[in-house]
This record gives sequence, structure tokens and C-alpha cells, in this order.
Amino acid sequence: MTPHSHDGASWPPRSIAPASPETRGMLLGLIGVAIFSLTLPFTRLAVAHLDPVFVAMARALAAALLSIAWLRWKRAPLPARAQLPTLLAVTVGCVIGFPLLTSIAMRTLPASHGAVLVGILPLATALFSALRGHERPSAGFWTMAALGSALVIGFALRQGGGGLHRADLAVFAAVLLAAMGYAEGGRLSQTMGGEQVIGWALVLSLPVAAPATAWLLWRDWAMIAAAPASAWLGFSYVSVFSMFIGFFFWYRGMALGGVARVGQVQLVQPGLTLAGAALVLNETLHIEHILFTFAVIAVVGAGKRMKVAR
Repeated sequence: MTPHSHDGASWPPRSIAPASPETRGMLLGLIGVAIFSLTLPFTRLAVAHLDPVFVAMARALAAALLSIAWLRWKRAPLPARAQLPTLLAVTVGCVIGFPLLTSIAMRTLPASHGAVLVGILPLATALFSALRGHERPSAGFWTMAALGSALVIGFALRQGGGGLHRADLAVFAAVLLAAMGYAEGGRLSQTMGGEQVIGWALVLSLPVAAPATAWLLWRDWAMIAAAPASAWLGFSYVSVFSMFIGFFFWYRGMALGGVARVGQVQLVQPGLTLAGAALVLNETLHIEHILFTFAVIAVVGAGKRMKVAR
């Protein structure tokens, strides 16, 4: 007797079709965003007792040393000369620029306030990708990206009493640099692999990060040595997870699903960062934070269905 269900369907059921590359890319991107979402809270934890420039340079140095070990273990080939300008853009945007500017901003801004400003990253990432001619998002996609960005900017202005401060401008500049690095790195990941992209970008930061870290260690040794465990916890997270492991998921996701589409997942980052700020820093989480998060997730869901030509 052959096994059949009562309605005539065969048993066992046919294997479930594997997820499409875009779906897998979105999932990997979401993991990366979840890791990145704790960057601002842990950065604020670190810069409460450590110099912001030291945090930015030393985290790049620590992640670069991890990258060297990983690249040697994988016997990764040296990047081609034609790939170096793109890798340098990732270095400037994601390894040096964003960490430095956000570290300075987190000295005065609450992590929850910075979170909503970083929420415009998806629009900025798609903009850089479109300007470079890599992808052509549809009008519907741009509408969803603009709506999501309007939500987070409006929320930021509401929290800031209707105005933006100098630290706000530092975060906006950081967002632009990160968007450039995300777009360029996501494109290069399609041929080079996301792990190698961030690995070599970190290695390229060594001529700046290593001497800067050494000098700051010499200058501020007493303050660095006296920093409490909480500061080193924050520093460890941004060095290992924010600067290294998170990019493995993020760039691989963009390589599979496309820079503009997977970049939309970043719209959930402000809500996750708000939750992280409440857990890590005990910052107050209001009901409007929760409502804002659900609104942004709804926009992401709509944006995922919009056409993006690659």
C-alpha cells in the first residue's frame, strides 16, 4: 500500500522549494542590521569613559587584526588593482568615517536620538547605488524609501524639539559616508565576496588606524587604563561585531538581494536601536517609539514588493 493522505496528496510531501536569492539576501541583511542596531548604544557606553577618536581608531585596528587572521586562514587572494578604489571607498565610509563621526556624536546625543537619524541610511544607500548606475529602483520603491525616511526624520525633529544640533549634523555626515561604503561594498561583494570586501577594507585602514591608536594610547594612557569594564564591553562589541562580523552578513545579503532592496531592511534599525538603548543604557522607551517601529516595518514590507532593476 502506497502512503497517501486522505485528499490524494502524496506522502511524504514534496521538498519545500529553496528560498530565492532575494529572500535569502533579505534575511542575511536583517541579521546584519540586528548586529549593527546595537552599535550606537555600545558606542555611547564606550565613549562615556574613552576618547571618541580612540574608540573609532582602535576598533578599526582590532577588527583589522581579526581580518588579517581570517584572510590568512581562508588563503584569500590579494585584491586586484581595479578593486582597490572601491575597497578604499568602503574603508573611508564604513571603517573610518561612520565610526569616527558617530563616536563623537554619542558623547552628547542619546543613543535613542541618534537611532532615528541613522534611519535615513536606506534612502542614502539607494541614492548612492542609483547615482553610480548599479541599480534602477522604480518610482514605487523611491516612494517607500522616501516615506520611511520622512518618518524617521520627523521623529528625530519631534524628539529634538523641532531642531537639529551640531551632533545631529555629525550623524547625518556619518550616514552619507556609510551609505557610500554600503553601496560600493555591496556591489563589489557580488564578485569578491562580502567577507573579503570588509576584510581588505579593514586592512587598508591600518596606515591610519594603527599610528593613530598608538599615539592616543601614549597620550591618554592614564584615562584608558582607568576605564571601567562597561567601557571595554562597549568597545569590544563595536570592534568585533559592528566592525567585523556584522559585515559578513550585511554584504553577503546585498550581494544576493541587491543593494537598494536589501538596504530597505535598514529601516527597522532605528526601532531595534531604541530597544537596545533601553536595555544597554536604560534610556526611556516611550509608546511612540514602539508605534514608530511598527510604522517603519510596514514601510519595509511595502518596499520589498517594489521593482528594482539590477
